[in-house]
Amino acid sequence: MSKKQIFYSDKYTDDEFEYRHVVLPKELSKLVPSSHLMTEEEWRGLGVQQSQGWIHYMIHKPEPHILLFRRPLPKD
Repeated sequence: MSKKQIFYSDKYTDDEFEYRHVVLPKELSKLVPSSHLMTEEEWRGLGVQQSQGWIHYMIHKPEPHILLFRRPLPKD
């Protein structure tokens, strides 16, 4: 599976978090667990590459190939 087929959104923020979503090729969606949020080890095992601190925080059941991530914004 080519890592070039994984799409990374631009980052966006609210008052507390920085967010991004990652779109996996549909074939990889079969490997995304529906029973729990993935650990960093699990999503890296699928080929997702991003800096440390990102947390898989939500499962969007209609589109399991879209992974939703967030990380806290730095405190001032």
